[in-house]
Amino acid sequence: MSPYPLPARRILSTWWPLAASWLLMSAELPMVSAVVARLAQPEINLAAYGGVVYPLALIVESPIIMLLAASTALSKDWASYRKLRRFMMVAGAALTALHLLVALTPLYYVVVRGLIGAPAEIVEPARIGLIIMTPWTWAIAYRRFNQGVMIRFGHSRAVGTGTFVRLTAEVLVLAGAYLSGRVPGIVVATSGIIAGVLAEAVYAGFRVRVVIDAQVKTSEAIRPGLTFPVFVHFYIPLVMTSLLSLLAQPIGSSAISRMPDALSSLAVWPVVTGLIFLLRSFGVAYNEVVVALLDQPGAVASLRRFALWMAGLTTFALLVITATPLSTFWFVRVSALPPALATLAQRGLWVGFLLPALSVLQSWFQGAILHSRRTAGLSEAVVVYLAVSVATLLAGVLWGRAGGLYIGLAALLASTLAQTAWLWLRSRPAIRAAEEVVSRA
Repeated sequence: MSPYPLPARRILSTWWPLAASWLLMSAELPMVSAVVARLAQPEINLAAYGGVVYPLALIVESPIIMLLAASTALSKDWASYRKLRRFMMVAGAALTALHLLVALTPLYYVVVRGLIGAPAEIVEPARIGLIIMTPWTWAIAYRRFNQGVMIRFGHSRAVGTGTFVRLTAEVLVLAGAYLSGRVPGIVVATSGIIAGVLAEAVYAGFRVRVVIDAQVKTSEAIRPGLTFPVFVHFYIPLVMTSLLSLLAQPIGSSAISRMPDALSSLAVWPVVTGLIFLLRSFGVAYNEVVVALLDQPGAVASLRRFALWMAGLTTFALLVITATPLSTFWFVRVSALPPALATLAQRGLWVGFLLPALSVLQSWFQGAILHSRRTAGLSEAVVVYLAVSVATLLAGVLWGRAGGLYIGLAALLASTLAQTAWLWLRSRPAIRAAEEVVSRA
């Protein structure tokens, strides 16, 4: 072990801009839900967005979600950057075409009515929202790729600034639509989301130019260079990881639609999970920190210690919210849920209180695996996640005596716990290897 451990302030300075970015981004869903809840037909529009539009948009974009991690790990020189950028543009175009195919053809009804089994009253509003969300995938691909480059070369603060730009654009659109009082809630939600995503993508493209000219183009070429087979070997497990993970979203919506209190559960789902994700975001941001810093002297012990502290603090914070009147304030005052839905949300929050800590641990283990470039363990962990989630949801449907929200959250907790355990197991060789490399240095 190195006698000079990685300073906590170095970890903190790398992590906090990313955490601020994820925190601001996680405020997006509660903010949208709070606005839609104050418009006409809140239950239908919340259910349409949280139960159909958002899960389907995530599934379509799943192959490019891991571009942030890939770009952070691989954009080390000009040649690698150009190859990754070419892949990003082609993938963004192809997935946007797939999004349009689902939104504009009869395939939409096959998916939403046949596979998801969504309540009839949310099918058409959700289709309008999905059409508005068309630019989502390409904009996300472009933004995440450029953010990875900035993180790789020490400009993680720019990521937080970009998220601030995104939220500002969303707030302006949401406020304008809300004040008009004549725009349907699903249109308000998706228009605000798209305005923010496009604004952030434009900012990322503008901000990364300086980094490319001053650092990427002047970096020493890596040997051996990044080849397409090497990239595919690295990235395909990441694609499978995000795809399988996000499949749980429409599967969850489909299962909840077949349980008691389906419409209420679908309406409350984005509000409850949005609040939980506010605290999970601190841990999600840790993934890129581990990837960027694990090769530093004394990094393993310092990164592990930081992760454990963060896991404890985020769990404590969610427990305080859940067990005090803060939950009532959030669901009634901030989210504007009707009393019956607010009570349902408060009870459901207890089921997911361990999720923030699990997100931190996942990022620690996953970051170590990514750093080693042996990414197959990530796909394996998501298979475990999906299997446990499907089994729990199926048991809930067959039992048929518990509300969909409770079963959905129980499935999320159980599957995340199983996934974290598998990541821990598969990350052990990578962490040991990192310790050995540093000790020989």
